[in-house]
Amino acid sequence: MITWRSCVFRRLGVKIFRKNTLLFALFWFGFWIFMSALMFVHRTIFSDHCTDEKSKRILARVCDGYKEGILTGDLCEDLCISKQVVYQRCLYYEKGKKVIQADWHGIPIILKSKLENFSSYDNFGMLDYQEMQDVSTMDIVFYAALEIKNSLGLELENTTVPKLWSKHLQGRVEPYSKAELVTMWSLLQQEEYTFFKILQDLSKHVVKILGSCGHFYAVEYLIAGHAWNQNLFSLEELFGSSVTGHNNRALKGAIHKIALSFLDMVKHFENDFSYHLHLCDIKPENFAIRKDLTVVAIDVDMAFFEPKMRDILQQNCTNDEDCNFFDCFSKCDMQTNKCGAKRINSNLQVICDKMFRHWFSPSLIGSRASLPLQVELQKAVQKCAVPTEEYPKNKKDHRTLFSQLYGLLQASQRQLQE
Repeated sequence: MITWRSCVFRRLGVKIFRKNTLLFALFWFGFWIFMSALMFVHRTIFSDHCTDEKSKRILARVCDGYKEGILTGDLCEDLCISKQVVYQRCLYYEKGKKVIQADWHGIPIILKSKLENFSSYDNFGMLDYQEMQDVSTMDIVFYAALEIKNSLGLELENTTVPKLWSKHLQGRVEPYSKAELVTMWSLLQQEEYTFFKILQDLSKHVVKILGSCGHFYAVEYLIAGHAWNQNLFSLEELFGSSVTGHNNRALKGAIHKIALSFLDMVKHFENDFSYHLHLCDIKPENFAIRKDLTVVAIDVDMAFFEPKMRDILQQNCTNDEDCNFFDCFSKCDMQTNKCGAKRINSNLQVICDKMFRHWFSPSLIGSRASLPLQVELQKAVQKCAVPTEEYPKNKKDHRTLFSQLYGLLQASQRQLQE
């Protein structure tokens, strides 16, 4: 009997030990998963956290570089010496990209850089082979054109780049300093800066560059969009109390004017350059409005001219979803397992889907939603947002729909004024 009991207790003890060991192992495994997740969240969120202290340190390093003669720029004196550029707050910081709000002579501006540190940009390789005094304006134009081709996919002979860059460099007699060349090179490595610089005098729908210091460049401060805002843009901030309220006619009139400016921008980007310009990340935060309600692109990290767009879209695929690059879609050729080089949707379609459907939904139009003109406008927006055919195959219908939308918005705007 005792032997039997002792055997039972031993077996029971073994089972309890195994159970406790399993629970202990599960506990440690769960604890490890928890700590790994915690560390991941810390690295991805808090390490890139936008703080005033870190932003001021970054700008202080820029000024140290200026005082040491490493970098230069037309904004450096006001930023580092006279202190006419006054830090306000950090707006955005992710993977090195820094966006800072400041005041310049009392006027709000935005400071931007793709990378945090000046030293993170590639050196100007030409300086390794030529003396400073041997670097001519034409050399700089040539290397600028090569960098533009690499970053934006634009060929020198097919654009107005030489004229634009020569205009900014012409009249120079004295040789360029090393600080000037490496500063210019750090800016050229930023696709967004190059994009804005090229289109500066060609388009009212891109933000204006005001100056630069080192790798940071300043652009005008505008009222940016926000998805959480009922009207997508803070019209109250722009006009004050004169445009408020859900059913205010002035507010609705402003929305119509912004929508018409979006259509003007679409037509401009598709027809007025050497190549079609594709917007692959259309959301309120990437656009802003001026006081006259002109729509302006303020973030063009995902904007590509046709040659670059074709290169991006031609990827390996197993289905059509593999060919979706943010808001720019292509189709998968199942025989070659390659995405087509042609985009099958359009800037207009995405703007109708992400902007116009929000503005011209019955819930926002209110009591006027059942009026014949408003019903027609809603139908046109819906047809635009969800087309029945791919864009390259129905360009004529695309132009017809564009004209219809433009006319309906103008008619609706006139109706509001009656």
